[in-house]
Amino acid sequence: MKITEKNYEKYFDREFFESSFKIFHELMPNKIREILLVSSPYDAFILEEDGRLAERIVNEYKGLNLSSPPKLTWVSSSEEALVLLSKKNFDLAITMPRYDDPDPYYLGNKLKKNHPELPVLVLAHDTVPLAKKDINFSSSVNNSFVWNGNTDLLLAIIKSVEDEMNVSSDTKKAKVRVIIFVEDSPTYLSSLLPVLYKEIVLQTQAVIEESLNEEERLLRMRARPKIILAKSYEEAEHKFRLYKNYILGIISDTNFKIKNKEANNAGFQLNELIRKEAPEKPFLLLSNEETNREKAKKKSILFVNKNAPNLHSEIRRFFTKNLAFGEFIFRYPDGKEITRASNLREMEKLLPSIPNESFQFHANGNHFSTWLIARSEVVLASIIRSLSLSDFDTVEGAKRIMIYCLNRRRYGHQKGIVTDFSFTNFDPDTDFIKIGKGSLGGKARGLAFITPLLQKNKNIHKKYERIKIKTPKTLVISTEYFDIFLDNNNLKNICDKKLNDSNIIDLFIKAKLPLNLEKNLKHYIEQIKYPLAIRSSSLFEDSHTHPFAGIYNTYIIPNNIPETTKRLQQLLEAVKKVYASTYLQASKNLSKSISQRIEEEKMAVIIQQAVGCKYGEYFFPAISGVAQSYNFYPISRMKPEEGIANIALGFGKTVVEGENSLRFSPEHPQIMPNFTTVDDILKNSQKNLFALNMFSKKNISPATKQYLQKIEIEEIFNEVSKGKELRELFSSYSVHDHRITDAYNSKNLNIITFANILKYNEFPLPEILKDILHICRTAMGSPVEIEFAINLKKQTIPEFILLQIRPMTVQKSNTKTEITPKDIKEAFCYSEQSMGNGIISDISNIVLISQTDFVTNDSNKIASEISKINHKLIKENKRYLLIGPGRWGSSDKHLGIPVKWSDISGVKAIVELNTETVNTEPSQGSHFFHNICSMGIAYITVSANQNSFINLKKISTKATLKEYKYLQHFQLNKPLKIKLNGRNSQAAIIV
Repeated sequence: MKITEKNYEKYFDREFFESSFKIFHELMPNKIREILLVSSPYDAFILEEDGRLAERIVNEYKGLNLSSPPKLTWVSSSEEALVLLSKKNFDLAITMPRYDDPDPYYLGNKLKKNHPELPVLVLAHDTVPLAKKDINFSSSVNNSFVWNGNTDLLLAIIKSVEDEMNVSSDTKKAKVRVIIFVEDSPTYLSSLLPVLYKEIVLQTQAVIEESLNEEERLLRMRARPKIILAKSYEEAEHKFRLYKNYILGIISDTNFKIKNKEANNAGFQLNELIRKEAPEKPFLLLSNEETNREKAKKKSILFVNKNAPNLHSEIRRFFTKNLAFGEFIFRYPDGKEITRASNLREMEKLLPSIPNESFQFHANGNHFSTWLIARSEVVLASIIRSLSLSDFDTVEGAKRIMIYCLNRRRYGHQKGIVTDFSFTNFDPDTDFIKIGKGSLGGKARGLAFITPLLQKNKNIHKKYERIKIKTPKTLVISTEYFDIFLDNNNLKNICDKKLNDSNIIDLFIKAKLPLNLEKNLKHYIEQIKYPLAIRSSSLFEDSHTHPFAGIYNTYIIPNNIPETTKRLQQLLEAVKKVYASTYLQASKNLSKSISQRIEEEKMAVIIQQAVGCKYGEYFFPAISGVAQSYNFYPISRMKPEEGIANIALGFGKTVVEGENSLRFSPEHPQIMPNFTTVDDILKNSQKNLFALNMFSKKNISPATKQYLQKIEIEEIFNEVSKGKELRELFSSYSVHDHRITDAYNSKNLNIITFANILKYNEFPLPEILKDILHICRTAMGSPVEIEFAINLKKQTIPEFILLQIRPMTVQKSNTKTEITPKDIKEAFCYSEQSMGNGIISDISNIVLISQTDFVTNDSNKIASEISKINHKLIKENKRYLLIGPGRWGSSDKHLGIPVKWSDISGVKAIVELNTETVNTEPSQGSHFFHNICSMGIAYITVSANQNSFINLKKISTKATLKEYKYLQHFQLNKPLKIKLNGRNSQAAIIV
């Protein structure tokens, strides 16, 4: 019977609306509800809590099919995992390499032997543990991924496993479409899989978002296209034939295995197969070799270079243009465009005016159903696809039925949005608040992890009952707003523009933050009157492998101007400056050196209560510092695992920028390497501090960094004399006796020694640091670095405040590098105070400061000259050895060369020379040093009072020399050899 205008409403009421609800309930019957995670406690926290996984699934992804969010069950060893699996069923197992047990495939193999049907995935922090040559072990897991701190990857992994579990039944029940993704690289798979899923979800949302409530939206999202993974030609071919009738498109790498052998043209062969059997299927070829572009062009294959800066944009273009995820383009049969519809509403409005010949062309080609099914409108698409124009009396009648169906589909239900920050019920005493539904970022993640850990640790609070141990009050603007900010101000492609740092900062300051964010921050600032630290918290920051320490900007503002609008303006500008630091030269250089795509970075912002007390016109903490659970340069009775700390008076900028501070081991607080003699103490004691100027009459912008000022110690002596808590930090020096007394004396020269803290335990800092480091080290499952501050204000309870926690990169010395007496004899440089392990044999360039006893006034000029040579060598793709006096990376020009990471980003090894005029200990607490560690750069210290030497004459006969004003650049005839013994800190450089 023909469908006419008299009967179509009744026909479609029954077929469309009744069947749709039933089909959605039948889809995705197999779900990931129980996940077994084998990892360190910190990794477990990241996966389960950062971004609140359950909430992300329900809210941010807006219905990724998990109305019942998965539960993570965590264990720390394979033995615990096997015991638990014998008692309980799990849908998925995820293993993460741990510091003490780095082989993920061994654990995966054990799980698979006992539970062969259980999907087992490896999630590593980098590709090193994934480069396993043992095929039996590496094939024992279903897939391997690289974790970069982005919760989207975990969601994509869950969806990928679920898609594999349900694709067979869902394609048969509802003709759900399939995208085959062929990729065998864990790095690219981890980068691209979240992008693919997000594209599918975002495009489907364009239709669903307006019309469905939460429950039905979750149900309808079950019908979205599925992504099926393949790692080899045979696997891709099998899945293509299996789901041939339902394939939406294929995205394939070029180089993968055919018959267990790498084939650099595998993608081309797969394309030939598909063209023969299904030529209409869209095919996208990926490769990191640009030479394949021309080959693809000759064969009319869509091609994208994996290393292209706009890789994500190119994939999005493929989705929108080739997989029917973009606008629906109404055309005449000859291809001429008429108009476009971007969603169901627009299509409904446009259809009455579309010429009949165009409607017939699209109906006969199943274009409508293809466009709809790509958006998970599976029921509507299947009904339209099942009908032909011959089922209707007229073309106009067919159009009206389609309009009717679109209309009834659109007017479904409403949905709501829930946010973390409550505008009406904001409580200023809340410890941790989050605005937005995105990620917390690395730095905030660490704080969110450690805050409840400290609160629940009754033992530490009982042990130090007269001291408050806590984290500062914190508000986090999640990464969601960073994306919105970039989109709203057309800053997404700022990486493509050749702008200097100043231009980028100006652009960001002039840009507008989202209005709802400004509204929330205005409400926040109206009730917060204490000084604030506005800090970065990017996705990459404080990661296990590359912490990005000190790369992004931090601003501290007094927040004491009476006018709320001015305080708000300062806060908003500081937030935008933190956003801008994502794209400054320093972060670009670091991203490039570790092959990290800058467009994948996302920035959250921490607004944190600044720690300190008011002393006269200044505000600062009595003590601030950095402590590490691993000491790279132990001396005397110290052991590496006992850790090290650096402390200073005032804000911690003194420590993290490598200026003079006091260094000690919490286990041996009275052994102070740079405070051994009176002369050492006078020379190495802290001369300046960083303090917040609370009473500047000028309305200084945070962009100038002038609120936080570097002042001489003498400027606060008036306040020191008034308050006992500051006097405890000083000792006095008698010129007449050339003697130091461990007490403040207004008649003598007073210097900072922290003697009453470290010697006489007036404040149990060493003991607290040992306990906190132990707690953090155990919880994170790796060595850690913490930043902290201490308030000792009179008439208040002393406070130890943990500001930041990050994992440390400590390379385990699995291989022993022997340095023989012959090596030492042949070496031009030898040291027993070095960091690193193994052999470096690909350096042919040496950059050397000409005069080791340089005039410190030239330090900044030397840094500038190094930067120029560095950029030149980077362009030539040449890594180099850098040699010079003093402490590298110190902001104090009297202690060494004040280079930033961007100035030496091409370096592969560093030699630090201690001379009579410049003799300092390595500042292990500095951000510069932390990044050196994470990059695996060899760091060698040569001191006159150690068993070490350097003989530069051996270089000159074996190299060509180019001289600059301050530097010498040696080009060696053949690469030098650097041998590093990480077990005993030996290093020998042989030329």
